[in-house]
Amino acid sequence: MIRVSFQTLQIQKLYPLMISRGVMTSSENLFVSVTDGTHTGIGELSPATGSAWTAERGQEQLEAFATEDISANPYENYIRMRRAYIDPPAMAALDIALWDLLAKKANMPLYKMLGLPKSEHPTSVTIGINPPEVTKERVPAILSSTGAKCLKIKLGSPEGRDHDKEHFLAAASAAKPFGANLRVDANGGWTVSEAISMCAWLADQGVDYVEQPLAEGQEDGLPDIFTNRPLPIFIDETIRFAPDVLTVADRADGINLKLMKCGGITEAIRIAATARACGLQTMIGCMSETSIAIAAGAAIGGLFDYIDLDSHLNLSPDPASGAPIVNGVIVPTDNPGHGAVLNA
Repeated sequence: MIRVSFQTLQIQKLYPLMISRGVMTSSENLFVSVTDGTHTGIGELSPATGSAWTAERGQEQLEAFATEDISANPYENYIRMRRAYIDPPAMAALDIALWDLLAKKANMPLYKMLGLPKSEHPTSVTIGINPPEVTKERVPAILSSTGAKCLKIKLGSPEGRDHDKEHFLAAASAAKPFGANLRVDANGGWTVSEAISMCAWLADQGVDYVEQPLAEGQEDGLPDIFTNRPLPIFIDETIRFAPDVLTVADRADGINLKLMKCGGITEAIRIAATARACGLQTMIGCMSETSIAIAAGAAIGGLFDYIDLDSHLNLSPDPASGAPIVNGVIVPTDNPGHGAVLNA
């Protein structure tokens, strides 16, 4: 019989993260442990900016769900959770914990148990929307402390596109001595005409790709941006479950999935497979996770073309460990399971 327990922690960010939809300085994360009496697996719920998917609500849902016997099989459990309409981050917490438990029972690192290689792609680290003078100071601090090789610049400022350009140029200038590749995420903060104009401008700045130019629900505008695009377009907020990939397959170059959006590793593998079948590139991102959920993402990192697993690098402090950054790459450890532990 699988027993489930819960722990909630207040997680503080080192630097506030402002995106087009708001700003986050901290989060209340739920940690879910599962044990068979011999081995214990751990997963994590982390809420998104402005989301109703809270730690408290997630625990209530999982406590009600756990009144029935929980299968040690993550696939069976995931189907039951979907049918019970459990919030995706709560599903992710239990799903990650069960995969961790399964790999520990097999005495194997999770990535090896899944038959995956370690990713060799460097992770992006993120700079939120800031006044340019703040950006100029913060970017060198982030890049020097992490050793990251890629910088994701959040745009879509409520102050308009001129502010986006000033913020971007400040970030690009500050990142130049580090030789960091530049990526952009608008978090749905642009209109179609703004996106077309900004993509052309950003292509001239040497950006790798642009993520989520339009808000979720405005997918009908994507073909206008996708046609004659000067750089790759990735879709994030629109993609929650595998069937969502089909809705953007003809109007995007790639998708970005998050464990907290899709409900964990089980569905993440399906999304990645669906994207590949549609000829799309793949990326894995994160919310405000600690090393627990980041390690779970790193365990399946070999499925992705781009990695954006950096939230644990912006915590003060990270209450967990086990998702180190080595030469710019978030690497899974070779410990059994996903390899992360909660130290708090």
